[in-house]
Amino acid sequence: MLPWNEWLWAHEFWLPPGFTWEDMKETEEIRYPQPRHLLLSIPLALLLVAIRFIFERKVAIPLSRKMGLREEVRRKAAPNPILEAFYATCRRGPKEEELSGLAKRCDLQPRQVERWFRYRRNEDRPSLTKKFCEASWFGAFDLISFCVGLAVLYDKPWFWDPQECWVGYPQQPLQPSIFAYYILKLSYFWSMVFTLPSDIKWKDFYQEIIHHTSTLFLTSFSYCANYVRIGTLVMFIHDASDCFMQPAKIFNYVKWQKTCNCLFLAFSAVFLFTRLVIFPYKILYNTYYYTMELFQPVFGYYFMNALLMILQVLHIFWSSLIVCMIYRLMRFGRVRKDLRSDTDETEIWSIH
Repeated sequence: MLPWNEWLWAHEFWLPPGFTWEDMKETEEIRYPQPRHLLLSIPLALLLVAIRFIFERKVAIPLSRKMGLREEVRRKAAPNPILEAFYATCRRGPKEEELSGLAKRCDLQPRQVERWFRYRRNEDRPSLTKKFCEASWFGAFDLISFCVGLAVLYDKPWFWDPQECWVGYPQQPLQPSIFAYYILKLSYFWSMVFTLPSDIKWKDFYQEIIHHTSTLFLTSFSYCANYVRIGTLVMFIHDASDCFMQPAKIFNYVKWQKTCNCLFLAFSAVFLFTRLVIFPYKILYNTYYYTMELFQPVFGYYFMNALLMILQVLHIFWSSLIVCMIYRLMRFGRVRKDLRSDTDETEIWSIH
């Protein structure tokens, strides 16, 4: 093992005092999480990408047609080499001082130039079919993941009492069902990273990257340090609200507004309760305060809590968007504009 690797995996960083990696070695009777197990998630992630490709074309697209999805009529921008060159280097609309210069060069009115850029941005907008397919895949997997998590965790003592996460830690045997759940979720997270360049870019794209990065680090680290019990609770809490969000998006795309509104309100209630109540009071309190009563803090303790706090900051950010959308829904009868929209004109809303 290389010197830097020995330093990185020093047991003083990750395990409570009095324990070493020798205490975590597998035997024929007892299995513990091992870092090498995580490599299995990479080929499984590629398999999920392939399944998604087939699902979107064989299931989601036919379903969108049966549900009456209608693409928006978009006006195309007239060919204009000067404006096209400006758009290629800077996709945003021109500033006021740039607008007048472009208008003179093209012998157009400033308002015509603004309209050209609006039409041109709309040409690059993802189609409703693409949005429908993406939401269908995420929704199907979120539902499967939630059901798997419920089946795996329902009879586990730490599902009902998070303090049970630390009974016998760190020598907590890895159960096959927990291993399967972990690898399923980690493979899904990797598949989302692999498809991120081709997925729809929302306004909170950078927050989404932070979320994916934190989730991958947290999932991988919690497995290696055998924080799998608390890790399963974090994953299950996130799945609980996602089961409502994606179907709400689907019904919004096909203009089933009443169904969409009902699902959105259900999603909002579950999201705000799980992310702003259960997560801080059951998870963060457990990992931050309760563990200090049991173990002397080590680097892994601070690292895990730092990643969990990043997730909580993102929860607060997305909760503020949800509250704004609830206000729009109560005032106008629908969410009139997407607070995460990829363009100025779309009315599709979405939260991850």
